[in-house]
Amino acid sequence: MHELKKLLRLFAVGVLIASGAVHAQNWPNQTIRIIVPFPPGGTTDQVGRLLQPYLQQSLGVPVVVDNRGGASGAIGSGMAAKAPPDGNTFLLVFDTHGVNPSLIPNMPFDTLKDLAPIMLIGKSPMVITAHPSFPYKTFTEVVKLARARPGEVAFGSIGSGSLAHLAMAMISGYAKVEITHIPYKGGGPLVINAIGGHVPLGVASLALFSPHIQSGRLKAIGITSPKRHPQFPNVATVAEQVMPGFEAEAWWGLLAPVNTPVTILTRMHAEVTKALKTPALQQHLDQQSLAVTASSPDEFQKFLVNEVERWARVVRDNKIKPGE
Repeated sequence: MHELKKLLRLFAVGVLIASGAVHAQNWPNQTIRIIVPFPPGGTTDQVGRLLQPYLQQSLGVPVVVDNRGGASGAIGSGMAAKAPPDGNTFLLVFDTHGVNPSLIPNMPFDTLKDLAPIMLIGKSPMVITAHPSFPYKTFTEVVKLARARPGEVAFGSIGSGSLAHLAMAMISGYAKVEITHIPYKGGGPLVINAIGGHVPLGVASLALFSPHIQSGRLKAIGITSPKRHPQFPNVATVAEQVMPGFEAEAWWGLLAPVNTPVTILTRMHAEVTKALKTPALQQHLDQQSLAVTASSPDEFQKFLVNEVERWARVVRDNKIKPGE
């Protein structure tokens, strides 16, 4: 009886492997869903919608962007992690993906084990902005104000646990000031409130805020790159103004449910790489100050491991809790 059960298990595994191989050979053969774990309007949504028409044309099947916001991207990411590994579901994540494991207790999936890396698409420094009516022109002045009036200065981010949230916690800790965090539910709501002057400071990727800085609806008072950004050479870095050596970059990456056939992952990597090389898409991303990386899957996995470890230390050292 034991031998019979063993043979049946081996047969079942063989059937699964064979069916997976056949499916990979026939892929794509139905609608592909790219889950964006944020509301419409933010940079992750924008990147997904920029890629969508190129992928739809090259793959020959409908490609849809499915916005599943909530919990700093963890809800949509969890849906992707539990989706069948058949090549019909992909996940486009933002930098919160590397923070959530240390900030959200009891996540129902493992960030590093339940999703297969495809590509680190690109990076962008973050920028600290203010409404034009805000009287201060530099982040140094804001820090001085926060020191004189603890808790009265506030900044908005795309959500609790976002890279902007943690970066500002690091800076505040270093400068020994209290700056109140106002988390929004994604980049779209943050932009609306920042432009409307409803929050004193907005902190997000340059990719999100760049068009609004160029239009004059927001003014940049600090940037998180190690050197000044060529698009905004007059904006001093946080390292220059407040915290020497400081740098933090937002990033975007593409993943799939673990056990998705390698042939499918390889094909998707190739198609995204091809799309990112088209002049029109390159120009659009350049305008948003998003520097394309187009990494290999292995490079992306190593990057993710480092991000999870890096921000876990920040969360622990600054005693940051969910919802703060």
